[in-house]
Amino acid sequence: MWCFSKLQTVHGLRRCSLLPFMSRAGYGDVRSTRPHLFTTPIFYVNAPPHLGHVYSALLADVQHRYSGLCERDTLLSTGTDEHGIKVQQAAVALGLDPSKLCTQVSQQFRTMFDEMAISYTDFVRTTESRHAQAVCHFWKMLEKQGYIYKGTYQGWYCTSDEAFLSEEQTRERIDPEGNKIRVSLESGHEVQWMSEENYMFRLSSLRPKLLCWLQTDPIQPAPFLRIVQHWLEEELPDLSVSRQRNRVSWGIPVPSDPSHTIYVWLDALINYLTAAGYPDPNLSPWGPSTHFLGKDILRFHAIYWPAFLIAAGLPPPSKLFVHSHWTCEGVKMSKSLKNVVDPSECIIQYTRDGLRYFLLRHGSPERDCDFTHNTVCKLLNSELADALGGLLNRCTANTINPEQCWPHYQCMSVPLLAHDKLQKMLGALQELPGQVDQFVNRFHVHKALEAIDGSVRCSNAFFQSQAPWKLLKGGEEEKTWGYSVLYLTLEALRLYATLLQPAVPGLATAILDRLGVATIYRKLKGNHFFTATRGEECCFQGQALGPDCGLLYPRLEVDQEKPIVTNKKTEFENNPL
Repeated sequence: MWCFSKLQTVHGLRRCSLLPFMSRAGYGDVRSTRPHLFTTPIFYVNAPPHLGHVYSALLADVQHRYSGLCERDTLLSTGTDEHGIKVQQAAVALGLDPSKLCTQVSQQFRTMFDEMAISYTDFVRTTESRHAQAVCHFWKMLEKQGYIYKGTYQGWYCTSDEAFLSEEQTRERIDPEGNKIRVSLESGHEVQWMSEENYMFRLSSLRPKLLCWLQTDPIQPAPFLRIVQHWLEEELPDLSVSRQRNRVSWGIPVPSDPSHTIYVWLDALINYLTAAGYPDPNLSPWGPSTHFLGKDILRFHAIYWPAFLIAAGLPPPSKLFVHSHWTCEGVKMSKSLKNVVDPSECIIQYTRDGLRYFLLRHGSPERDCDFTHNTVCKLLNSELADALGGLLNRCTANTINPEQCWPHYQCMSVPLLAHDKLQKMLGALQELPGQVDQFVNRFHVHKALEAIDGSVRCSNAFFQSQAPWKLLKGGEEEKTWGYSVLYLTLEALRLYATLLQPAVPGLATAILDRLGVATIYRKLKGNHFFTATRGEECCFQGQALGPDCGLLYPRLEVDQEKPIVTNKKTEFENNPL
């Protein structure tokens, strides 16, 4: 009942019906033999990392860490997108070599993700030679399959978004100087009319296969799937996938025509294949994959990327998990408004695990979420400092547990008046791991944390109602029940800490260390909880607790005004983009 050996089956994602495209490339069906690949977007090096970048990485990190708890073999890839005209122009404006600029900003992302304990197994930079090799090989596959042709593109182009837009995706607007300009409806950035000869991708021919892919329900949450379905109600125009090199030189040259540079989004999306080892003939080219991304890049991942893969004879992604944005006190974050939340400052103020917990607990993929100092403090004080930290301190304090060990549980010690409360609590705890498992695999980490917090509060209520500090001063029967209450509370904390490891690895480790839990008992697969309540052997009974860790999480000052936005000047302050 309390064994987690079957949890590995719930993560099975529906197999895509487009596997024949993989066989057509001569690879066979090898998806089931590869580790599952979780990915973040690779982040564009036109600005330092911000809260949205951290949130994308956190969502992917939780899935990767949770899979590890269930002993499923997974990989986690992240990285930086370093090509394109924006980087080229920024480097010129700053008087820097583009490669130097890319290295500086890429390192900022790597440092931030290390500070946030993102457990990535690969960090892809699009300026790496292995990535260029993957891109060139992929381009040749598209050519071989007949999906690339040379033509003339005419239409609106948004330099800021590195994207081509239809007439319907733009509108006229008056700029601050009173001039008429045209902007993207989605991003608000200015667009320019462009006409040039370049290489085109036969996107229009792949609409039926994209519709087939959508039938596998690959995009979550559901509102974003409906957005893509709406996009595919109309015919798709072919896509320009190169730029003339005399205009955009900072990128990967087209293998068969060095006078052209490969479109930055085609280049960037192939990073997921680079992380999978493509095109090494000794490795399967592409396994089951789940991409985490913000809603602003949905079109590139939900239309262009699966179309590229299908055209190259590879299966489209298994899942796209899409999240919304973060605002600051109800306003969209903007450098011009000076309200961009600085993750580094947040780590200093709230700790790494405090920031992780808030973003995962307060964030909701379906809607934009707001970040304010008071909201952060109230949530962390309530759930980490008071509920979880308070429970740990109460049952491990020297005053109530002077021997600093796990007491023995006696099944016959349960008083009649406590029987119903105990059964209710054990029943809820029995259901908790399954609830968490379902929420995590449905991309509802915030609901998983809500469920854990609810159980923590139930344990606190049970502990308070039974008052073991009084029982341990009473007669023999009362003492026996008091020790049983301590055992139940310590075992509940072991369950909570085990489940919390993907979200707050530092705090979870601190709890498990304080409880004296060995490494082999920190997984979910094969782990058993509350065995003593069923009259079975429990290895923790009589075991010594670990060293006192002090306060698990210190309370924060709610009303104290603290800067949570960055006022730092970066290399990009004078960037004309």
